[in-house]
Amino acid sequence: MQLGLVGLGRMGGNMRERLRAAGHEVIAFDRDAQLSDVPDLAALVAALSPPRTLWLMVPADVTGDVVEDLGELLAADDLVIDGGNSPYVEDGPRARLLAQREIGYLDVGVSGGVWGRAEGYALMVGGERRYVKRCRPIFDALTPPGELGFVHAGPVGAGHYTKMVHNGIEYGLMQAYAEGYELLTKAELVDDVPGVLRSWQEGSVVRSWLLELLTRALEEDPELASLQGYAEDTGEGRWMVDEAVRLAVPLNAITASLYARFASRQEDSPAMKAVAALRRQFGGHAVRE
Repeated sequence: MQLGLVGLGRMGGNMRERLRAAGHEVIAFDRDAQLSDVPDLAALVAALSPPRTLWLMVPADVTGDVVEDLGELLAADDLVIDGGNSPYVEDGPRARLLAQREIGYLDVGVSGGVWGRAEGYALMVGGERRYVKRCRPIFDALTPPGELGFVHAGPVGAGHYTKMVHNGIEYGLMQAYAEGYELLTKAELVDDVPGVLRSWQEGSVVRSWLLELLTRALEEDPELASLQGYAEDTGEGRWMVDEAVRLAVPLNAITASLYARFASRQEDSPAMKAVAALRRQFGGHAVRE
């Protein structure tokens, strides 16, 4: 199958290579001319045979502009796939915009990170069934062998919605592993923290790929001394907490994990300064000047 790919970052570049290895023709455009197969979007569209399928792997803050540009370049029965981490609320308006010119739209949540090229990606798709069917050869090449790793989650927006939930769960899992790791490092009785975590990779109910990655990181740097305790968030955790407030769903662990990332960015927390001041005021407790 022929595919136009826009965006060759950490995910897009590896997706191109996995698809080509599976025998698909991938023509790609990236702002970095050294990575790109064509000079611009117009040339990419011209290089594809109708009906065209274009997959976007660009940052969320520029996705809307790219969709609008493609809306002017594409024709009826062409298809645009947004595989980036866009907010699900933006999918409906984009689909309706393209539908004015009879251009199809799918939103696809993609998980797999830098390991996807070798291991395969998990794909969560939203959109019309006929477009999903058209793209199954591409989806099958990207997902791991077997029946798992793919879902047509529902109509437009469902793909990015499920990816939002997926990433929120990821926040909570990572925070739980991180807190367990810290407690083990402080415990007087435990001599081999990396060994403990490695032992959990088989037979344990907490085994997972994230645990495997943590043990790999500890093998490379046993005390994680080369890293700062600073963690960004890419948006999905915030969106999920906002959605939980809208639907009155208690997300205790996931909300706490998001706030933990916020705390990691504070060199000297104003809130904890206030706590220290209060303890000194009411109890005369010692503080660190």
